[in-house]
Amino acid sequence: MWGLFPLYWPLLEPTPAIQILAHRMLWSLVFVAGVLAVRRRWQFAAALRRDHRRLGLLTVAAVLVSVNWGIYIWGVNAGHVVETSLGYFVNPLVSIALGVLVLKEKLRRVQWVAVAIGTLAVAVIAFDYGRLPWIALALAFSFGGYGLVKKLAATPALESMAVETAVMAPPALLFLVVMELQGSGSFGHVAIGTDLLLVAAGAVTAIPLLCFAAGTRRVPLTVMGLLQYVTPVLQFAVGVYVRHEPLPTSELIGFGLVWVALLVLAASEIAQWRRRARGVETGAAHAVDEHLLVTETP
Repeated sequence: MWGLFPLYWPLLEPTPAIQILAHRMLWSLVFVAGVLAVRRRWQFAAALRRDHRRLGLLTVAAVLVSVNWGIYIWGVNAGHVVETSLGYFVNPLVSIALGVLVLKEKLRRVQWVAVAIGTLAVAVIAFDYGRLPWIALALAFSFGGYGLVKKLAATPALESMAVETAVMAPPALLFLVVMELQGSGSFGHVAIGTDLLLVAAGAVTAIPLLCFAAGTRRVPLTVMGLLQYVTPVLQFAVGVYVRHEPLPTSELIGFGLVWVALLVLAASEIAQWRRRARGVETGAAHAVDEHLLVTETP
């Protein structure tokens, strides 16, 4: 879903990026509140008010993801889809570094190989720019930090998203009201289709984030980081084949290296899952044998 985002935000033009960001924050809260109401899961709020550490972490997460959203929307609508994609190539490496350095997660040898290939791919792509890709780096570090904070908060996906959007929505609403009073607001002044797309930005934003929040609680951050290479591959494809941005040879090489890293990771994970499955089967067989031995002994 994130890989296809470059197709969505240009549809909201000529709405300025900062107003798109504010609408994204506001309507995300509306969407999440609707889901909470349907599922009747409001009881978490009372407990969370007493948990200052978790509330603080989710507030930090809200700030980090707001920065990420704003830079990404501006970058896509300003014609920098390829550079925003580079940010999401770098992001998994940031996530892996945070997982190893902060959470003390361990990498298997094959995972180190995938990391090395991914690092080489990012280096090849970045070298082609000939400058510091500030958009890419800002996206990588803001979202990498967001993933780490979400991991530390260990809050269910829906409840976490509710707190984050509740933090973001009030300043977003205030900003939009000021824009309307100044006569520079876009909502209701461009086209009904644009207004509907701005409202739908809440669902478009929340659904992938809920999936991400659920995923960070179920798998190691290092594995999550490597899997996130799928996003920039799709974004590169949109940038080149839909937005018709140039694809130099160096970036094409980077694409190939990223897919090699993905294949190495996939092979490692499949082998690990098979070993675990065999271990479970062996354990179950031993349990059955022991049970028969006990029941058949006079």
